[in-house]
Amino acid sequence: MDFHLKQVKNSSPSSSNSSTTPNPLTATTPTTTSAATTTTTDDPMHSWWESISKARSRIHALASILPYSSSESLITLADSDRPALSLLSSPVAYSAISDTLSSPLSGSGSDPLCHWLYDTYLTTDSHLRLVVLSYLPLLSGLYLTRIHTTSSDSPSLPSLAGFEAVLLALYASETKSRAGKPVLVTIPDLSQPSLYHTPRGKPSPDGVNQSRPKIGVLSPPLEPQLAVKSTKRACIVGVALDCYYKQISQMPSWSKLEFCQFAAAWAGQDCSCKRDFDATDIEISGFSDGRVLEDGDEIEDVVEEMGRMVIQKDGFTSELSKGSRIPLPWELLQPTLRILGHCLLAPLNSQDVKDAASVAVRCLYARASHDLVPQAILATRSLIQLDKRAREAAKVAAVANASSNANTPSKTKKPEILLVSK
Repeated sequence: MDFHLKQVKNSSPSSSNSSTTPNPLTATTPTTTSAATTTTTDDPMHSWWESISKARSRIHALASILPYSSSESLITLADSDRPALSLLSSPVAYSAISDTLSSPLSGSGSDPLCHWLYDTYLTTDSHLRLVVLSYLPLLSGLYLTRIHTTSSDSPSLPSLAGFEAVLLALYASETKSRAGKPVLVTIPDLSQPSLYHTPRGKPSPDGVNQSRPKIGVLSPPLEPQLAVKSTKRACIVGVALDCYYKQISQMPSWSKLEFCQFAAAWAGQDCSCKRDFDATDIEISGFSDGRVLEDGDEIEDVVEEMGRMVIQKDGFTSELSKGSRIPLPWELLQPTLRILGHCLLAPLNSQDVKDAASVAVRCLYARASHDLVPQAILATRSLIQLDKRAREAAKVAAVANASSNANTPSKTKKPEILLVSK
Protein backbone atom coordinates (compact mmCIF):
# COMPACT_ATOMS: atom_id res chain seq x y z
CA MET A 1 0.00 0.00 0.00
CA ASP A 2 2.96 2.35 -0.58
CA PHE A 3 1.10 4.04 -3.40
CA HIS A 4 -2.00 4.60 -1.30
CA LEU A 5 -0.10 5.91 1.70
CA LYS A 6 1.79 8.31 -0.52
CA GLN A 7 -1.45 9.68 -1.90
CA VAL A 8 -2.92 10.08 1.58
CA LYS A 9 0.11 12.07 2.75
CA ASN A 10 -0.05 14.33 -0.27
CA SER A 11 -3.71 15.04 0.39
CA SER A 12 -3.41 16.02 4.04
CA PRO A 13 -5.74 18.72 5.40
CA SER A 14 -2.89 21.20 5.59
CA SER A 15 -2.30 20.99 1.84
CA SER A 16 -5.97 20.91 0.88
CA ASN A 17 -6.34 24.62 1.44
CA SER A 18 -4.15 25.38 -1.53
CA SER A 19 -6.10 23.18 -3.92
CA THR A 20 -9.61 23.59 -5.24
CA THR A 21 -10.12 19.86 -5.95
CA PRO A 22 -11.35 17.71 -3.07
CA ASN A 23 -9.61 14.41 -2.41
CA PRO A 24 -12.10 11.54 -2.08
CA LEU A 25 -9.60 9.42 -0.10
CA THR A 26 -9.51 11.85 2.81
CA ALA A 27 -13.00 13.28 2.15
CA THR A 28 -11.77 16.82 2.76
CA THR A 29 -13.16 19.87 1.05
CA PRO A 30 -11.43 23.19 0.50
CA THR A 31 -12.42 25.77 3.08
CA THR A 32 -10.96 28.90 1.51
CA THR A 33 -11.39 30.05 -2.06
CA SER A 34 -10.30 33.28 -3.60
CA ALA A 35 -12.74 35.76 -5.07
CA ALA A 36 -11.13 35.44 -8.47
CA THR A 37 -11.70 31.67 -8.47
CA THR A 38 -15.35 32.14 -7.55
CA THR A 39 -15.82 34.61 -10.36
CA THR A 40 -14.24 32.42 -13.01
CA THR A 41 -16.11 29.26 -12.00
CA ASP A 42 -19.43 31.07 -12.51
CA ASP A 43 -18.59 31.59 -16.19
CA PRO A 44 -19.93 28.60 -18.18
CA MET A 45 -17.50 29.20 -21.02
CA HIS A 46 -14.58 29.13 -18.60
CA SER A 47 -15.84 25.93 -16.98
CA TRP A 48 -16.27 24.29 -20.39
CA TRP A 49 -12.78 25.23 -21.51
CA GLU A 50 -11.30 24.13 -18.19
CA SER A 51 -12.98 20.72 -18.57
CA ILE A 52 -11.67 20.37 -22.14
CA SER A 53 -8.15 21.33 -21.10
CA LYS A 54 -8.21 18.95 -18.17
CA ALA A 55 -9.38 16.06 -20.36
CA ARG A 56 -6.72 16.76 -22.97
CA SER A 57 -3.97 16.83 -20.36
CA ARG A 58 -5.16 13.51 -18.92
CA ILE A 59 -5.21 11.92 -22.40
CA HIS A 60 -1.68 13.14 -23.11
CA ALA A 61 -0.59 11.70 -19.76
CA LEU A 62 -2.23 8.39 -20.67
CA ALA A 63 -0.53 8.31 -24.08
CA SER A 64 2.87 8.66 -22.40
CA ILE A 65 2.47 5.46 -20.36
CA LEU A 66 0.79 3.23 -22.97
CA PRO A 67 2.57 1.45 -25.82
CA TYR A 68 3.72 3.64 -28.68
CA SER A 69 1.44 1.90 -31.19
CA SER A 70 -1.67 3.37 -29.52
CA SER A 71 -0.19 6.75 -28.50
CA GLU A 72 -0.89 8.44 -31.81
CA SER A 73 -4.55 7.40 -31.77
CA LEU A 74 -4.95 8.71 -28.22
CA ILE A 75 -3.42 12.04 -29.12
CA THR A 76 -5.95 12.29 -31.96
CA LEU A 77 -8.73 11.84 -29.38
CA ALA A 78 -7.34 14.75 -27.39
CA ASP A 79 -7.95 17.07 -30.33
CA SER A 80 -11.67 16.28 -30.55
CA ASP A 81 -14.43 18.56 -29.29
CA ARG A 82 -15.30 16.18 -26.43
CA PRO A 83 -12.05 14.39 -25.61
CA ALA A 84 -13.24 12.60 -22.46
CA LEU A 85 -16.29 11.05 -24.15
CA SER A 86 -14.18 10.17 -27.19
CA LEU A 87 -11.79 8.34 -24.87
CA LEU A 88 -14.73 6.55 -23.24
CA SER A 89 -15.97 5.11 -26.54
CA SER A 90 -12.62 4.49 -28.22
CA PRO A 91 -11.92 0.80 -29.02
CA VAL A 92 -8.21 1.57 -29.44
CA ALA A 93 -7.99 3.03 -25.93
CA TYR A 94 -9.95 0.11 -24.49
CA SER A 95 -7.66 -2.44 -26.12
CA ALA A 96 -4.49 -0.68 -24.97
CA ILE A 97 -5.66 -0.08 -21.39
CA SER A 98 -7.13 -3.58 -21.10
CA ASP A 99 -3.90 -5.22 -22.25
CA THR A 100 -1.83 -3.10 -19.85
CA LEU A 101 -4.11 -3.80 -16.88
CA SER A 102 -4.16 -7.52 -17.65
CA SER A 103 -0.39 -7.88 -17.64
CA PRO A 104 0.96 -10.10 -14.82
CA LEU A 105 2.93 -7.21 -13.24
CA SER A 106 0.05 -4.73 -13.13
CA GLY A 107 -1.68 -3.52 -9.98
CA SER A 108 1.38 -2.72 -7.89
CA GLY A 109 1.91 0.53 -6.06
CA SER A 110 4.31 1.74 -8.75
CA ASP A 111 2.00 0.89 -11.67
CA PRO A 112 1.76 4.09 -13.77
CA LEU A 113 -1.66 3.14 -15.16
CA CYS A 114 -3.10 2.76 -11.65
CA HIS A 115 -1.62 6.16 -10.84
CA TRP A 116 -3.36 7.56 -13.91
CA LEU A 117 -6.73 6.03 -12.98
CA TYR A 118 -6.42 7.29 -9.42
CA ASP A 119 -5.44 10.85 -10.39
CA THR A 120 -8.08 10.97 -13.13
CA TYR A 121 -10.83 10.06 -10.70
CA LEU A 122 -9.65 12.74 -8.28
CA THR A 123 -10.18 15.42 -10.92
CA THR A 124 -13.93 15.26 -10.05
CA ASP A 125 -14.74 15.84 -13.73
CA SER A 126 -17.90 13.87 -14.49
CA HIS A 127 -16.81 12.70 -17.96
CA LEU A 128 -13.35 11.69 -16.82
CA ARG A 129 -14.87 9.76 -13.94
CA LEU A 130 -16.96 7.83 -16.45
CA VAL A 131 -13.76 6.76 -18.16
CA VAL A 132 -12.36 5.41 -14.88
CA LEU A 133 -15.63 3.67 -14.01
CA SER A 134 -15.76 1.97 -17.41
CA TYR A 135 -12.61 -0.01 -16.48
CA LEU A 136 -13.88 -0.95 -13.02
CA PRO A 137 -15.19 -4.40 -14.10
CA LEU A 138 -11.76 -5.33 -15.44
CA LEU A 139 -9.91 -3.85 -12.47
CA SER A 140 -12.13 -5.42 -9.81
CA GLY A 141 -12.19 -8.73 -11.67
CA LEU A 142 -8.41 -8.90 -11.88
CA TYR A 143 -8.01 -7.78 -8.28
CA LEU A 144 -10.43 -10.31 -6.76
CA THR A 145 -9.17 -13.14 -8.92
CA ARG A 146 -5.52 -12.52 -8.07
CA ILE A 147 -6.02 -11.87 -4.38
CA HIS A 148 -8.03 -15.05 -3.82
CA THR A 149 -6.09 -17.28 -6.21
CA THR A 150 -2.71 -16.28 -4.81
CA SER A 151 -3.81 -16.44 -1.19
CA SER A 152 -4.95 -20.03 -1.68
CA ASP A 153 -1.80 -21.11 -3.53
CA SER A 154 1.00 -19.36 -1.62
CA PRO A 155 1.26 -17.50 1.68
CA SER A 156 2.98 -14.45 0.14
CA LEU A 157 0.52 -12.02 -1.43
CA PRO A 158 1.50 -9.89 -4.42
CA SER A 159 1.51 -6.13 -4.18
CA LEU A 160 -1.85 -4.93 -5.46
CA ALA A 161 -1.69 -1.50 -3.85
CA GLY A 162 -2.42 0.21 -7.17
CA PHE A 163 -5.71 -1.62 -7.63
CA GLU A 164 -6.62 -1.04 -4.00
CA ALA A 165 -5.93 2.70 -4.21
CA VAL A 166 -8.37 3.08 -7.11
CA LEU A 167 -11.02 1.05 -5.26
CA LEU A 168 -10.50 3.13 -2.12
CA ALA A 169 -10.91 6.34 -4.12
CA LEU A 170 -14.33 5.19 -5.34
CA TYR A 171 -15.27 3.96 -1.86
CA ALA A 172 -14.27 7.28 -0.27
CA SER A 173 -16.28 9.32 -2.76
CA GLU A 174 -19.37 7.19 -2.12
CA THR A 175 -18.84 7.45 1.65
CA LYS A 176 -18.72 11.22 1.36
CA SER A 177 -21.84 11.40 -0.82
CA ARG A 178 -23.87 9.27 1.62
CA ALA A 179 -22.81 11.48 4.55
CA GLY A 180 -23.02 8.66 7.09
CA LYS A 181 -26.61 7.74 6.21
CA PRO A 182 -27.82 4.27 5.21
CA VAL A 183 -29.46 3.50 1.88
CA LEU A 184 -33.13 2.76 2.59
CA VAL A 185 -35.84 1.18 0.47
CA THR A 186 -39.59 1.44 0.98
CA ILE A 187 -41.34 -1.92 1.01
CA PRO A 188 -45.06 -1.51 0.19
CA ASP A 189 -47.75 -3.33 2.07
CA LEU A 190 -48.47 -6.38 -0.10
CA SER A 191 -51.75 -7.04 1.71
CA GLN A 192 -53.32 -4.12 -0.17
CA PRO A 193 -55.09 -4.60 -3.54
CA SER A 194 -52.33 -2.81 -5.46
CA LEU A 195 -49.02 -1.10 -4.88
CA TYR A 196 -50.67 2.29 -5.39
CA HIS A 197 -53.60 1.59 -3.05
CA THR A 198 -52.93 3.40 0.23
CA PRO A 199 -56.19 3.58 2.21
CA ARG A 200 -56.41 5.05 5.63
CA GLY A 201 -55.68 2.11 7.84
CA LYS A 202 -57.32 1.71 11.16
CA PRO A 203 -54.86 1.98 14.02
CA SER A 204 -54.23 -1.15 15.98
CA PRO A 205 -54.86 -1.29 19.74
CA ASP A 206 -51.26 -0.23 20.34
CA GLY A 207 -51.79 2.90 18.18
CA VAL A 208 -49.69 1.79 15.16
CA ASN A 209 -51.11 2.29 11.67
CA GLN A 210 -51.09 -1.15 10.05
CA SER A 211 -51.12 0.15 6.45
CA ARG A 212 -47.87 2.07 6.82
CA PRO A 213 -45.18 0.78 4.41
CA LYS A 214 -42.09 -0.78 5.87
CA ILE A 215 -38.61 0.65 5.53
CA GLY A 216 -35.79 -1.74 4.70
CA VAL A 217 -32.05 -1.08 4.93
CA LEU A 218 -30.52 -1.69 1.53
CA SER A 219 -27.02 -0.71 2.64
CA PRO A 220 -25.83 0.25 6.14
CA PRO A 221 -23.86 3.46 6.78
CA LEU A 222 -20.33 3.37 5.42
CA GLU A 223 -17.27 3.82 7.58
CA PRO A 224 -14.14 5.54 6.22
CA GLN A 225 -11.41 3.08 5.28
CA LEU A 226 -7.72 3.91 4.82
CA ALA A 227 -6.70 0.42 3.71
CA VAL A 228 -8.27 -2.66 2.17
CA LYS A 229 -8.48 -5.17 5.00
CA SER A 230 -9.49 -8.75 4.36
CA THR A 231 -12.64 -8.31 6.44
CA LYS A 232 -13.68 -5.18 4.50
CA ARG A 233 -12.59 -6.22 1.01
CA ALA A 234 -16.00 -7.39 -0.20
CA CYS A 235 -17.68 -4.25 1.17
CA ILE A 236 -15.19 -1.90 -0.51
CA VAL A 237 -15.43 -3.63 -3.89
CA GLY A 238 -19.22 -3.81 -3.57
CA VAL A 239 -19.48 -0.07 -2.92
CA ALA A 240 -17.25 0.59 -5.92
CA LEU A 241 -19.59 -1.55 -8.03
CA ASP A 242 -22.49 0.54 -6.71
CA CYS A 243 -20.75 3.62 -8.14
CA TYR A 244 -20.49 1.76 -11.44
CA TYR A 245 -24.17 0.80 -11.34
CA LYS A 246 -25.26 4.43 -10.87
CA GLN A 247 -23.65 5.31 -14.21
CA ILE A 248 -24.27 2.02 -16.01
CA SER A 249 -26.56 3.57 -18.62
CA GLN A 250 -23.56 5.54 -19.92
CA MET A 251 -21.14 2.62 -19.91
CA PRO A 252 -20.06 1.14 -23.26
CA SER A 253 -21.05 -2.40 -24.21
CA TRP A 254 -17.54 -3.81 -23.84
CA SER A 255 -17.49 -2.77 -20.18
CA LYS A 256 -20.79 -4.51 -19.44
CA LEU A 257 -19.68 -7.59 -21.35
CA GLU A 258 -16.44 -7.71 -19.35
CA PHE A 259 -18.36 -7.64 -16.08
CA CYS A 260 -20.73 -10.44 -17.15
CA GLN A 261 -17.80 -12.64 -18.06
CA PHE A 262 -16.08 -12.05 -14.73
CA ALA A 263 -19.33 -12.65 -12.80
CA ALA A 264 -19.78 -16.02 -14.50
CA ALA A 265 -16.19 -16.94 -13.66
CA TRP A 266 -16.61 -15.81 -10.03
CA ALA A 267 -19.55 -18.19 -9.63
CA GLY A 268 -17.42 -21.12 -10.78
CA GLN A 269 -20.43 -23.44 -11.17
CA ASP A 270 -20.73 -25.23 -14.49
CA CYS A 271 -23.04 -28.03 -13.37
CA SER A 272 -26.31 -29.00 -15.00
CA CYS A 273 -28.46 -27.32 -12.33
CA LYS A 274 -27.84 -23.92 -13.90
CA ARG A 275 -30.12 -25.04 -16.76
CA ASP A 276 -33.01 -26.13 -14.55
CA PHE A 277 -35.24 -23.34 -15.83
CA ASP A 278 -34.31 -23.69 -19.50
CA ALA A 279 -36.44 -25.70 -21.90
CA THR A 280 -34.94 -27.81 -24.62
CA ASP A 281 -33.02 -25.95 -27.27
CA ILE A 282 -35.26 -24.49 -29.92
CA GLU A 283 -34.63 -25.82 -33.40
CA ILE A 284 -35.79 -23.36 -35.99
CA SER A 285 -36.96 -25.51 -38.88
CA GLY A 286 -40.00 -23.54 -40.00
CA PHE A 287 -43.40 -22.53 -38.71
CA SER A 288 -45.54 -25.09 -36.92
CA ASP A 289 -48.70 -24.45 -38.92
CA GLY A 290 -47.05 -25.38 -42.21
CA ARG A 291 -47.39 -21.99 -43.88
CA VAL A 292 -44.96 -21.23 -46.65
CA LEU A 293 -44.18 -17.57 -47.14
CA GLU A 294 -43.26 -16.28 -50.52
CA ASP A 295 -40.51 -13.89 -49.49
CA GLY A 296 -37.57 -16.21 -48.73
CA ASP A 297 -35.21 -13.42 -47.80
CA GLU A 298 -37.61 -12.14 -45.16
CA ILE A 299 -37.92 -15.59 -43.59
CA GLU A 300 -34.15 -15.92 -43.45
CA ASP A 301 -33.93 -12.57 -41.68
CA VAL A 302 -36.54 -13.64 -39.11
CA VAL A 303 -34.82 -16.98 -38.51
CA GLU A 304 -31.51 -15.23 -38.06
CA GLU A 305 -33.07 -12.75 -35.63
CA MET A 306 -34.71 -15.54 -33.63
CA GLY A 307 -31.43 -17.41 -33.57
CA ARG A 308 -29.81 -14.47 -31.86
CA MET A 309 -32.37 -14.69 -29.06
CA VAL A 310 -31.14 -18.16 -28.09
CA ILE A 311 -28.34 -18.06 -25.52
CA GLN A 312 -25.05 -18.97 -27.13
CA LYS A 313 -23.53 -21.10 -24.37
CA ASP A 314 -20.83 -22.77 -26.43
CA GLY A 315 -19.28 -19.56 -27.69
CA PHE A 316 -19.20 -18.02 -24.23
CA THR A 317 -17.64 -20.77 -22.14
CA SER A 318 -14.20 -20.01 -23.56
CA GLU A 319 -14.34 -16.56 -21.95
CA LEU A 320 -14.62 -17.98 -18.44
CA SER A 321 -10.82 -17.95 -18.21
CA LYS A 322 -11.05 -14.24 -17.36
CA GLY A 323 -11.41 -15.07 -13.68
CA SER A 324 -11.77 -17.86 -11.15
CA ARG A 325 -14.11 -18.95 -8.39
CA ILE A 326 -14.05 -16.55 -5.42
CA PRO A 327 -16.07 -16.10 -2.21
CA LEU A 328 -19.31 -14.23 -2.86
CA PRO A 329 -20.69 -12.64 0.32
CA TRP A 330 -23.90 -10.65 0.07
CA GLU A 331 -22.01 -7.30 0.14
CA LEU A 332 -20.44 -8.26 -3.18
CA LEU A 333 -23.26 -10.36 -4.64
CA GLN A 334 -25.95 -7.69 -4.22
CA PRO A 335 -24.39 -5.04 -6.51
CA THR A 336 -23.35 -7.81 -8.90
CA LEU A 337 -26.97 -8.88 -9.35
CA ARG A 338 -28.07 -5.27 -9.86
CA ILE A 339 -25.59 -4.80 -12.69
CA LEU A 340 -26.53 -8.15 -14.24
CA GLY A 341 -30.20 -7.20 -14.03
CA HIS A 342 -29.54 -4.10 -16.11
CA CYS A 343 -27.42 -6.02 -18.61
CA LEU A 344 -30.15 -8.64 -18.90
CA LEU A 345 -33.27 -6.48 -19.21
CA ALA A 346 -32.30 -3.02 -20.47
CA PRO A 347 -33.79 -2.67 -23.97
CA LEU A 348 -30.84 -0.76 -25.46
CA ASN A 349 -28.26 -3.42 -24.60
CA SER A 350 -26.81 -5.49 -27.42
CA GLN A 351 -27.71 -9.16 -27.75
CA ASP A 352 -24.17 -10.17 -26.80
CA VAL A 353 -24.48 -8.36 -23.47
CA LYS A 354 -27.87 -9.94 -22.78
CA ASP A 355 -26.58 -13.44 -23.58
CA ALA A 356 -23.51 -12.96 -21.39
CA ALA A 357 -25.65 -11.69 -18.52
CA SER A 358 -28.03 -14.65 -18.94
CA VAL A 359 -25.17 -17.13 -18.65
CA ALA A 360 -23.74 -15.29 -15.63
CA VAL A 361 -27.09 -15.27 -13.80
CA ARG A 362 -27.52 -19.01 -14.36
CA CYS A 363 -24.01 -19.68 -13.05
CA LEU A 364 -24.77 -17.58 -9.96
CA TYR A 365 -28.03 -19.47 -9.47
CA ALA A 366 -26.13 -22.77 -9.50
CA ARG A 367 -23.61 -21.35 -7.04
CA ALA A 368 -26.35 -20.09 -4.71
CA SER A 369 -28.11 -23.46 -4.91
CA HIS A 370 -24.93 -25.27 -3.86
CA ASP A 371 -24.12 -22.73 -1.12
CA LEU A 372 -27.76 -22.70 0.09
CA VAL A 373 -28.11 -18.88 0.15
CA PRO A 374 -31.89 -18.19 0.15
CA GLN A 375 -31.78 -14.52 -0.87
CA ALA A 376 -29.35 -15.23 -3.69
CA ILE A 377 -31.49 -18.14 -4.94
CA LEU A 378 -34.60 -15.94 -4.93
CA ALA A 379 -32.86 -13.08 -6.75
CA THR A 380 -31.24 -15.23 -9.44
CA ARG A 381 -34.41 -17.26 -10.05
CA SER A 382 -36.37 -14.04 -10.53
CA LEU A 383 -33.85 -12.78 -13.09
CA ILE A 384 -33.91 -16.10 -14.94
CA GLN A 385 -37.71 -16.04 -15.16
CA LEU A 386 -37.69 -12.44 -16.41
CA ASP A 387 -35.08 -13.36 -19.00
CA LYS A 388 -37.14 -16.32 -20.25
CA ARG A 389 -40.30 -14.26 -20.56
CA ALA A 390 -38.50 -11.47 -22.41
CA ARG A 391 -37.02 -13.91 -24.92
CA GLU A 392 -40.32 -15.70 -25.46
CA ALA A 393 -42.11 -12.39 -26.02
CA ALA A 394 -39.46 -11.31 -28.51
CA LYS A 395 -39.79 -14.57 -30.46
CA VAL A 396 -43.59 -14.31 -30.60
CA ALA A 397 -43.29 -10.72 -31.79
CA ALA A 398 -40.80 -11.72 -34.48
CA VAL A 399 -43.07 -14.49 -35.80
CA ALA A 400 -46.14 -12.23 -35.76
CA ASN A 401 -44.26 -9.49 -37.57
CA ALA A 402 -43.07 -11.94 -40.23
CA SER A 403 -46.54 -13.36 -40.82
CA SER A 404 -48.16 -9.93 -41.05
CA ASN A 405 -45.59 -8.77 -43.57
CA ALA A 406 -46.07 -11.93 -45.64
CA ASN A 407 -49.87 -11.63 -45.76
CA THR A 408 -49.73 -8.03 -46.91
CA PRO A 409 -49.92 -8.05 -50.71
CA SER A 410 -47.16 -6.17 -52.35
CA LYS A 411 -48.25 -3.49 -54.78
CA THR A 412 -47.01 -3.82 -58.32
CA LYS A 413 -45.17 -0.84 -59.59
CA LYS A 414 -46.79 1.04 -62.43
CA PRO A 415 -44.74 1.26 -65.59
CA GLU A 416 -42.99 4.53 -65.99
CA ILE A 417 -44.32 6.73 -68.78
CA LEU A 418 -41.78 8.92 -70.41
CA LEU A 419 -43.10 12.02 -72.13
CA VAL A 420 -41.15 12.91 -75.25
CA SER A 421 -41.72 16.27 -76.86
CA LYS A 422 -42.12 16.32 -80.61
